[in-house]
Amino acid sequence: MCLAIPALVKSVDGFNAEVEIGGIQRNISIQLTPEVQKGDYVLIHTGYSISIIDSEEAEETMKLLLEMADAEESLMQP
Repeated sequence: MCLAIPALVKSVDGFNAEVEIGGIQRNISIQLTPEVQKGDYVLIHTGYSISIIDSEEAEETMKLLLEMADAEESLMQP
């Protein structure tokens, strides 16, 4: 199973972009989505932006990912 994580594009430089994921800054490649602009939300997989999404979809996806992480954490507790 593959997992893509939403991120906010903070800056673009050629085929690279700096994004923010949950308060963490990361550099990614935007070669697959060269039309990306500052302020866009993208889905990231293995360091590449694979699609542009709207802010509502990004927020909902992050909410679901956090819920899954919380559920997994509660299962690991004795």
